[in-house]
Amino acid sequence: MPETTVVEAVNQALAVEMARDDRMLIIGEDVGKTGGVFRATDGLYERYPKRVIDTPLSEGVIAGSAIGLAIAGWVPVAEIQFLGFAHNGFNQVVDQLARVRYRSGGRFSAQVTIRAPYGAGVRAPELHSDAFEAHFTHAPGLKVVAPSTPHDVKGLLLASIRDPDPVLFLEPLRGYRQVRGDVPEGDYTVEIGKARIARQGTDVTVVAWSAAVQVALQAAEDAQAQGVSVEVIDLRTLVPLDVATLAESVTRTGRAVVVQEAPLTSGFGAEVVATIQEEAFFSLQAPIRRVAAPDVPYPVQLLEESYAPNAERVLEAILSVTRD
Repeated sequence: MPETTVVEAVNQALAVEMARDDRMLIIGEDVGKTGGVFRATDGLYERYPKRVIDTPLSEGVIAGSAIGLAIAGWVPVAEIQFLGFAHNGFNQVVDQLARVRYRSGGRFSAQVTIRAPYGAGVRAPELHSDAFEAHFTHAPGLKVVAPSTPHDVKGLLLASIRDPDPVLFLEPLRGYRQVRGDVPEGDYTVEIGKARIARQGTDVTVVAWSAAVQVALQAAEDAQAQGVSVEVIDLRTLVPLDVATLAESVTRTGRAVVVQEAPLTSGFGAEVVATIQEEAFFSLQAPIRRVAAPDVPYPVQLLEESYAPNAERVLEAILSVTRD
């Protein structure tokens, strides 16, 4: 299998599905002739000029158009250039798109995938790197997928596009070109709603998703050097959440640390902590720790490394729960 970057895996998945399903459309800002600001759609406009469509600079228009296209029988894949911009289309995504099946009494579904890179790693300006995934996991009817590896990015993107209901597909901005891995050629899918054991261990479970998985893996390696065996769970999907894998792992290890790029308060990590408390409470040997960004707006570029969780902070949390 050829070694591939995350953004190349996105491009491959889109190319596979464009060739397989002539109902699929790609819409978004600069996705056509430019090939996307990160080149995620590079080369697709030349092959499918009528199905790769540049939109106005309006996230509300992008999301709203996707809803109408889906109800009319198309399969739109909409790109929001950065998740931080998605608030401009929040009403269309949360109050309209996510409720199509419910509001129509099951008569209609909205087969829409919204792709959005997010998170730290490129020293982007304000509003570009915010990790706002929890704002969307709170919307019934919307699935939220957040893979970390090129293999899972391709397989889960193909699964998301084929899902009959809407999916918000979050892509790790830090991993776009920094994370490489083996990706099968051609068509395959990864099941939505199944976590991945990224590293096996016995002393503590570290839970992460998207780019935070790489941070957790580095911290686990550092902990191993100090005699602590760390299991790392890559959630891959936030909604639906793989409760069984979480419960089984923490029941075995008895300790847990949750890592998120978002600010601490009310982040999705709190949902993970609550789930572990409900499912594995009597196995816990120490309080669950969270490692997150501080509760302040995303800082200017040069402060990014101090803002986002890093391996040193995760290691500190690991050692604290194993020494309690």
